[in-house]
Amino acid sequence: MMNWDWKQWAVAALIRAVKTFAQAFASMIAVGAAFSEIDWLRALSVSGVSFVLSMLTSLAGLPEVEKKPPDEAEEKTEE
Repeated sequence: MMNWDWKQWAVAALIRAVKTFAQAFASMIAVGAAFSEIDWLRALSVSGVSFVLSMLTSLAGLPEVEKKPPDEAEEKTEE
């Protein structure tokens, strides 16, 4: 089982997901497009999917979140 600090992981994962959302959203806005020409619903939809995928990818681990050392009680075997 993974020994993460779940609060630290959640904050780091959310920060990554929000950044991914913003990057995907910005990429959906074409350079030189008029404000009325942008398909806002599609941009939000693609960005939302990117957010979810980022959160799921974070389940594999985040380099900025250190694993907690195992408890000594778990290491000891009953004698």
